[in-house]
Amino acid sequence: MDDGANDLPLAERRIPAGDDFLSPDALAALTPEIVVARMQALAPRIAAAAAEAERLRRPVDDIWAAIRASGYFYIYVPRAFGGLEVTPDQFIDASLPIAEACASTGWVASFCAEHNWIASHLPPETQAQLFGGGRYIVAPVVSAPPGQAVPVEGGYRVTARWKWGTGVMHADWVGGSAIVVRPEGPPQVLTVFIPAAEVEVPDTWRIAGMVGTGSNDIAVRDVFVPAARTLAMDLLAKGQGPGSRGYENPIYSMPMLPFLAMTAAISAVGAARSALAAFRARLEQHVRMGAQARQVDRPAAQIRLGKAAVMIDVAEQTIRRAGRDNVAAGALEGPEQVAARIAIRSRVAYAVQLCREAVALLGEAAGSGAQMLDQPFQRAVRDIAVISTHVVFDIDAVLEMHGRSLVGLPPNSMLI
Repeated sequence: MDDGANDLPLAERRIPAGDDFLSPDALAALTPEIVVARMQALAPRIAAAAAEAERLRRPVDDIWAAIRASGYFYIYVPRAFGGLEVTPDQFIDASLPIAEACASTGWVASFCAEHNWIASHLPPETQAQLFGGGRYIVAPVVSAPPGQAVPVEGGYRVTARWKWGTGVMHADWVGGSAIVVRPEGPPQVLTVFIPAAEVEVPDTWRIAGMVGTGSNDIAVRDVFVPAARTLAMDLLAKGQGPGSRGYENPIYSMPMLPFLAMTAAISAVGAARSALAAFRARLEQHVRMGAQARQVDRPAAQIRLGKAAVMIDVAEQTIRRAGRDNVAAGALEGPEQVAARIAIRSRVAYAVQLCREAVALLGEAAGSGAQMLDQPFQRAVRDIAVISTHVVFDIDAVLEMHGRSLVGLPPNSMLI
């Protein structure tokens, strides 16, 4: 490739062999409650491996295999293919234990689960190829910067260098945005799905927080993508992809971007809960220099602990409400749905701000020892700092857009 991919070594990916999907009997017996219980039971192992995920700069293989074996990735596969079609609250229930144990692993797992929802909007024949036989996909779905899609007979030739490839290290498919190149007429943005074996993954993921996500760049050049493996982004944004219209469950009509924001916010709540637990444990034995009592006995520390706990709980309840409201927004049309999408986005961004502020509140009293690299508190601090920079959590932009909506002005951003 001449796009710079060859200037860097390629990441050592783990493209799955596709031989570890649940058996028909195991899948038939699977329920959302079973998945939640399995994630809660797995959480101590995930927490114990969090430092290793940072060292590897990707999820730990045996932890990822355990998540696959749990049935977690079936949660948004349609029931027609054996999936669970969970509610937003059930999604949060299953994902929070992972995110609290390791925000990076939770981020990758929850996004890859959500991307099965995106795949459910593909044409029915494509869904049968992806989900048939009791399968799911593990795929990043990336949008920045968009690639180029040149129309050819039967589909498109796609060239792109995408960033932020969450999930690519263990992916069997890759989804990415591409602008259709036409000689005339307005541009069209598609999401295209490509087998993971057909892309390159330059080893670019070096970052201060969320280190264990392995969200490396993804490079493709002149790869053919059949039309049946593409989605028009304007339809997907409204939850109206062609393949989802045959499903009665209203989760398949949810607007996309508020759902993505809610998914990303799960790891923010998880990181904040991790920081809260680490701070609480530290209070039991920590004595600040010059003090005569443990911090657990000091009212100031107790106040910080209580306030942070309330802030994180409010944030969690806010994203839960956002998920339920987004399902309801799928029944709305036109400007009414746009206003609902903006309002939901603003509440989720505010919830993430609460998480960040709660962690900062604790950090001011945690002491220098909490910042040692073997302490979970410092990882949560770094993780929440990076999570909150995601574009969907730009609090100034989203509150401006919400304010415009409240006074009847049109959106001034495409991110709705």
